[in-house]
Amino acid sequence: MTAILRAESLYKSFGAVNAADNINITIDEGEVIGVIGANGAGKTTFVNMVTGYLAPTSGKLFFYDRDITGFNPKDATEIGICRSFQIPQLFSSGTTFDNLMIAMGIAEEGTMPFWKPLATDERAKRCEEILARYEILEYRDQIAQTLSQGVRKLLDIAMASVHNPKMLMLDEPTSGVTAAEKFSIMDIVVTALKQQDVTILFVEHDMEIISRYATRVLAFYDGRIIADAKPEDALADEQVRQFVIGETVHAPVAG
Repeated sequence: MTAILRAESLYKSFGAVNAADNINITIDEGEVIGVIGANGAGKTTFVNMVTGYLAPTSGKLFFYDRDITGFNPKDATEIGICRSFQIPQLFSSGTTFDNLMIAMGIAEEGTMPFWKPLATDERAKRCEEILARYEILEYRDQIAQTLSQGVRKLLDIAMASVHNPKMLMLDEPTSGVTAAEKFSIMDIVVTALKQQDVTILFVEHDMEIISRYATRVLAFYDGRIIADAKPEDALADEQVRQFVIGETVHAPVAG
């Protein structure tokens, strides 16, 4: 297996609070990593450091053995580390097609000059292919602010995918969607990203989603990784059951 991301002795402190405390992990190409933890456990801090939204206090990050410690979000995107957000980052007054077209233009051209047409026949064709891959082509001409939360999520992830990421980090991809939608949304997302050979890391509070889609789980508590294992093993871990899932773990009674 080829390592795509490696964190070595990664720390992030905010004053006296250690939001990331000695994180050491290696992620291989093709993995689907589920990241779990209660609010404030450190999982978002970790994602923000990898994607360049936060600089580590100390430690190192490597992407394909390249030191990316302290990269900013633009740097991270350019080398193939992209992300989506818990609240979809859409142009609310534009259509579904417009949103994806803008994302594609920025990905391919950088800042678009005012004199250069954004839409071309070739780009429009690829845009429609991506909308079809994420099963939202029927919403092509619908204004983004009128879309359901599930469709908005799919559009946001589709927009992130046009940067041709090698790793895509998803922040709670099923939050705010109905129980009936969550599995179909994840089916679409995982299938689409696997077709692009993208390594997936997703933050999630829904343990059904974690069990069904993750090939490996990283459980965070108090800035530390308390479990790094297959879903069935991680979710059975006593610390995970107590500090992440919220179960009461009773000590065995002496005989």
